[in-house]
Amino acid sequence: MNTTVITRVADRQWHALEDDQVVGRGEVWPRLDGRLFLSIDSWHDAAFGRLADAMLADLPRPLYTMVDESDRDLRSQWERAGFTIRRREWVYVLPTDPQVTGLGSAHPPSGVTILPLGEADKDPLRTLDRTIRDEVGARAGWQEMPAEVLPRLDDATVVDPTKYAVAREVESGEYVGLLRVAPVPRQPRIGLIAVRADRQRRGIARALLAEVLGSLHRSGVRTASAEVGELNLAASALFDATGAERAGSNLEVVLH
Repeated sequence: MNTTVITRVADRQWHALEDDQVVGRGEVWPRLDGRLFLSIDSWHDAAFGRLADAMLADLPRPLYTMVDESDRDLRSQWERAGFTIRRREWVYVLPTDPQVTGLGSAHPPSGVTILPLGEADKDPLRTLDRTIRDEVGARAGWQEMPAEVLPRLDDATVVDPTKYAVAREVESGEYVGLLRVAPVPRQPRIGLIAVRADRQRRGIARALLAEVLGSLHRSGVRTASAEVGELNLAASALFDATGAERAGSNLEVVLH
């Protein structure tokens, strides 16, 4: 029987070896908010278990990872390691054609204009981003938001303003809403859509979505994707109303 040997090959990386051949890899990395997330890729269950044991023995708690909910085998492996479900994210696929989404007639409210992707100024965009993050933190908290939009420890909230469309008040010039797009190959991903608390329920989020999806459609992109926390009913309702389909779900699991 082959003996599996676990070696920590770097500060954040482990290898599982059998007969000097790599049969599994483990990695840990801190997300933007400082939480530690794990990843294990193994050739068989025994290597996964040995890697998990070695990594968990070396690392502080709590620890997190994301699992495709439909991957029952992988989910079971993490559960055997002691991880439990903390939250669920729905994975949406959104059509971009305004004749399908019904967003062709969606316009911002009076006194508000939408700046297309790439036209926002960095300083007011960062101000809005911090305001929205403070508001989220005071309510549900960033623990309920998708991991990729969590606050950064270094407070560098907006790295690339060209990825944002923005709602701006005409009279004051203030930015009051934003939508960020990650240019993932073949299917762009909507990473964040948010409106300042005192400007919500006026159709601003719908207008931002109409602008971005319409722009993608004109450039030949047929669909976009998005992840929405299960408890974010407002975002789910917005996407459902555009004909978006739930293509799956991810689970965030944790070991305390």
